[in-house]
Amino acid sequence: MSLELMYITNSPDVALIAQKSGVDRIFADLEFIGKNVRQAGMDTVKSRHNINDVKKLSKLLTSSRLLVRCNRWHENGNGLKGSVREIEEIIDAGADYIMLPYFRTKEEVRLFSEAVGGRVKTVVLCETASAAGAISEIVRENIDEVHIGLNDLSIELGMNFMFEPLAYGIVDDICRKISVSGKPYGFGGIASVNNGLIAGRKIIAEHYRLGSKRAILSRSFCDTAKITDLCETERIFETGVREIRNYEKLLLTKDSNFFEENRRCVVSEVKAIAEKSGYSSADGRERNETAYNRSMEMQ
Repeated sequence: MSLELMYITNSPDVALIAQKSGVDRIFADLEFIGKNVRQAGMDTVKSRHNINDVKKLSKLLTSSRLLVRCNRWHENGNGLKGSVREIEEIIDAGADYIMLPYFRTKEEVRLFSEAVGGRVKTVVLCETASAAGAISEIVRENIDEVHIGLNDLSIELGMNFMFEPLAYGIVDDICRKISVSGKPYGFGGIASVNNGLIAGRKIIAEHYRLGSKRAILSRSFCDTAKITDLCETERIFETGVREIRNYEKLLLTKDSNFFEENRRCVVSEVKAIAEKSGYSSADGRERNETAYNRSMEMQ
């Protein structure tokens, strides 16, 4: 089974292009609480989508499904709606999936699941060390899917590069624990097959090695903040998605030796990139060993 591909956008034009190209889910992102603080100074995507975007997208999409990321679980007050009200609005706006980000406890997941009440599919975004440590219990809750958020997880573990949790076996461990539940899961994002700091094909192979079924097409795949010509956007999507699907067919012919060699290559490239991010080799090793040991405490 091929990966379910997701793309984050609130543009109706881009959403229709992505749908036409075979993207499985359009991803509207309503999360804002705490995100600017924890990702301050980082070159990460901080969306400014709103509930009206969800309404517009839900009316347009026919074959692609609409996933909406809400805010982390919160009560109302201080100008905030509260999660229960926010979830009601998202469901009423036509979402097919709701994603809960930045949770730390199974209690938050339970409250989220109860608020949704089975009316749409639920996805929880595992992106804190606490969530990763409790993932075996969390997947027993009434949720449909898990996605592992590499950006925030790497930040919390004191890492410099989003793919370091993958290189240090942390993602392997989380995936292994989720797989016991039989629930589908995915992680991180991918660029096109031959692009990205780590080439998309290498990350796609890691998805296959780990049994992942979901992947977000990253900003590196198509940065619509820079590429504003819709014809060029359509070309990128048509070519990029086709190349991913063709590469997935090739992966089905590969044996375990191929995937192990690819894993080693990814580990080497990730470590090299992380060490160029302002740390000496010795400092980088010490920093990552500390982060890895913290991750082992989650077992």
